Amino acid sequence: MQLVVLGLNHKTVSVEVRERFAISVDNINKGLRHLDNYNGISEVVILSTCNRTEIYAVVDDANENMQDVKEFFFTLAGSDDAKDEYFYYHVDKDCIRHLFAVASSLDSLIIGEGQILSQVKKAYSMAREAQATSTILNTLFHRAITTGKRVRTETRIAYNAVSVSYAAVQLALKIFGSLEHSNTLIYGAGQMAKLTARNLMGKGAKKIYVANRHFDKAQELASQFGGEAVGFRDALRKANDVDIVVTSTGAPHYVVKPWETQLFMSKRKGRPLVIIDIAVPRDVDPDVAEIKGVELYNIDDLEAVVEDNIKEREYEAYQAQKIIDEEVNSILERFQYLSCQPVMARLSTKAERIRRREVKRAMTKLGDLTESQVREIEHMSHMIVRKLLREPMIKLNSFAGTQQEDYYVNAVTKLFKIDVLKERE
Repeated sequence: MQLVVLGLNHKTVSVEVRERFAISVDNINKGLRHLDNYNGISEVVILSTCNRTEIYAVVDDANENMQDVKEFFFTLAGSDDAKDEYFYYHVDKDCIRHLFAVASSLDSLIIGEGQILSQVKKAYSMAREAQATSTILNTLFHRAITTGKRVRTETRIAYNAVSVSYAAVQLALKIFGSLEHSNTLIYGAGQMAKLTARNLMGKGAKKIYVANRHFDKAQELASQFGGEAVGFRDALRKANDVDIVVTSTGAPHYVVKPWETQLFMSKRKGRPLVIIDIAVPRDVDPDVAEIKGVELYNIDDLEAVVEDNIKEREYEAYQAQKIIDEEVNSILERFQYLSCQPVMARLSTKAERIRRREVKRAMTKLGDLTESQVREIEHMSHMIVRKLLREPMIKLNSFAGTQQEDYYVNAVTKLFKIDVLKERE
C-alpha cells in the first residue's frame, strides 16, 4: 500500500479554478460513505478549505490508482474541467511532508494562521466517523496534528499571526487610510465573519451591518459588536450608508450580483464602494467589478499583506521545517515497524473491504430482501472471510518474534499486495 495526496491550492491555481473544485461538506460525507465503489483506494481523508482542496488516500499502487483518485476527486467536486498542471500528486514521504507542512500552516496563504490545524482535525474526524480511515491514515493524521501543535508551541510562527480576515481589513485600511468614518456590511456569520468584525472594530470601524440567511445568527454576531442585523435578500438596500462590503459565506453560488449592485450604486450619488470577497467559492459575481464606482477584490488580491507576513516569519518557518523533518523521519520509522506486527490487521482490513464491496454489488442484483435475508448474507460472507484467513493468521502469528518473522511477513504482504509505506529514494 502507498500514501498519496492529490490536490490544488492557492500556490498552484487562482481562486477562479479553486472554486470549481471546492467540495461541500455534504459531498465529502457522500464520498466517504461510497468509498467502496473505487477499486484500489482503501482509506481516505478529504480536506477542502478556501485555499485548498486535497484528497489523502491509501492506495494499492500510486501509479496504477492515480486515475481512480482523480475520478473520486472530480466526482466529489462535480467538475472534471481540469488541466494536469492544476494539481499536485505526492507519494509516500512527499505526501507525509506535505500534510505536516499543511497542518503546521507553512503551506497556508498566510503563514502561522490558526484555522488550518482545526480544519485538518475536522477533515480527519469526518473521515474517521465515516469509517473511511484505518491503521495508516489514523497513524498519519494523529502525527500530523501533533506536528502542527509542536510547531505552534515550539516556534513563534503563530505569534502576532494574521488571518485572511485580518488581511482583508488591512486592505481596506490601505484603501481608505482610516476606518473611523466607514460603515461595513458583512455577508456571513461564521468564524471568518466573526474574525472580520473583530478586526474591523479593532481598527475603528464606525458601524457594522451583518447579513446571513439565518437572521438569528446575523443578530447574534451583530450584537457582539454593537452592530445591526439586516435581511439577507435586501442587505444592500437596507445598508445604504456602507462604504465596505466583506463577504465570507459558504454559499455555492453568487450572493452579490451585478443588477442589484447597479441599483444600489445608482442611489449613492457617486460615493464609491469597496467589496472584498474572501469566500471560496466566490460570493460576488466578477461582473460586479465593471460597475462604475465599485472596487472589487478577492482572496487572491491580499498579496501585499501576505508578502509582509512571509518576510516576518521566514526564520520561524525555518525552525518549523526542522520540526517537520524530525517528525517525517520518525513516522517513517513507525510505518516500517507497522510492516511487522499489524500485517494481519491490514490483511483483515483488505479482506473486509472486498467483502463489503462484493456484498453491496450482490444486494443490488438480488432486489428486495427481508432483513433476515440480509443478515444471513452478511453472516455467511463474514464466516467465509474468517475461515479463509484463520489458518494463515495462526501460522503468521506463530512466527512473530522469531528469525522467520520477516520471511513470512514479506511473503504475506507480497502475496496479498498489502505492502506498507516505504521511503522511496
